[in-house]
Amino acid sequence: MPEQPSSAVQDYLKAIYALGGADALVLTNRIAEQIGVKAPSVTGMLKRLADAGWIDYTKSEGATLTPAGRAEALRVIRRHRLVELFLTQVLKLDWSEVDAEAEALEHAISPRLEQAIADYLGEPKEDPHGHPIPTRTGELSARNLPRLSEYRAGQTVIVREAQDDNPARLRHWQAQGLKPGARVRIISYQELDDLFEVEVDGKLVRLGSEGLNGLRGELTGASDSAG
Repeated sequence: MPEQPSSAVQDYLKAIYALGGADALVLTNRIAEQIGVKAPSVTGMLKRLADAGWIDYTKSEGATLTPAGRAEALRVIRRHRLVELFLTQVLKLDWSEVDAEAEALEHAISPRLEQAIADYLGEPKEDPHGHPIPTRTGELSARNLPRLSEYRAGQTVIVREAQDDNPARLRHWQAQGLKPGARVRIISYQELDDLFEVEVDGKLVRLGSEGLNGLRGELTGASDSAG
């Protein structure tokens, strides 16, 4: 069995998981970009992770998570998302602040405290940004949600997830009402100007595709005829 991982190891496992490393080979340079360090540093760390049993690693190619590595990555993700929800629901922090706070706290929480938070919150299914929270047994529901910018005029979409790594963008979305659960009707898309007109809970909002890319949602099943 691998030893209890350090904070750095947990960060790497979480990054590899986020890049699809539970199911496929993740290139070394992509891991470097995700972590924010230079490739030579990543190479050394990946060798250590492989020696400890967390990943399968092929030099000059990349890495995949072992079952132990996948389980640990999901434990870290669970703690992170539970902390985010606790900070917003209980301590009333803004959803734009909690990702950075949870990033620090996820390494300091014991399994006992993690479960106490989960029990207090009622074993929640999603974090404040709509991302699914892994279960206590390490299960994470897979879903493939299109970006809002992929929808077109006449379609009505429910926002399900918001990318959480840009506080300014989160504050902007919040001001526009673009949070998980919001009902969004795509009114028009002007391809030349790359401009969407959408109706959010009765309010008209204009955004470019870049402004919508971090939002993901699903059709409600009700559409108007496209104009």
